[in-house]
Amino acid sequence: MRYFIKFAYNGKNYFGYQIQPNAVSVQETLEKALSLLMKQTVEIVGAGRTDSGVHAKEMFAHFDYDGEIDVPVLVKKLNSFLPKDIVIYDFIKVHDEAHARFDATKRTYEYYIHTFKDAFISDLSWYHYQELDVDQMNAACQILFEYIDFECFSKVNTDVHTFNCKIYEAHWQQKGNELIFTISADRFLRNMVRAIVGTMVTIGLGKISLNDFRAIIESKNRSKAGFSVPAHGLYLVKVAYPYIESGQ
Repeated sequence: MRYFIKFAYNGKNYFGYQIQPNAVSVQETLEKALSLLMKQTVEIVGAGRTDSGVHAKEMFAHFDYDGEIDVPVLVKKLNSFLPKDIVIYDFIKVHDEAHARFDATKRTYEYYIHTFKDAFISDLSWYHYQELDVDQMNAACQILFEYIDFECFSKVNTDVHTFNCKIYEAHWQQKGNELIFTISADRFLRNMVRAIVGTMVTIGLGKISLNDFRAIIESKNRSKAGFSVPAHGLYLVKVAYPYIESGQ
């Protein structure tokens, strides 16, 4: 039987989601715990791969298991066994061809910036004290909807076959000393959100114009875009599937 697992993690202590040699990953940590508690080798396939230090408030992965799962019991056992920075929310039985990565129809990320020094969130939000023009940054968000090719915001030497992404939502919101950037799309390129945020911060500082922003996108050249903001302010917050109501 195929199951989806719904979970979240603080990415500070992990070199990203995906298994890699000689580094601790979220996937490896989860697979070891599941295999031990379920008494068989369990391999999971995630909805995507977050980079080193990036967090996830909502992540899904699928795996196959020969038998029924007592969901409340396994959730409780896993949460007792796993490190404190990974939490399990649910197991959902799905059809045999369901795929956590390929069936996802929309992913949503948030990026957090705090504009006044805070001793308690320095690992969870990026501190940027310079004043930003949020109205200009929101105007730049509207420009994103005019395009589908975002090669300029992608890491170079990536193995993707297309740089096209359909963006559904993009906006900045200010709450006191907190700035939150929200963006939803059908897919994201590697480093895309962090590069978009860095470029928009440059706009907010008045260093480039909205016309410059259009020119950057049309250049398809990563070196033309802004810097990549630090990973610790970025969160995957929602993954939507046609057969899981509201991505919950």
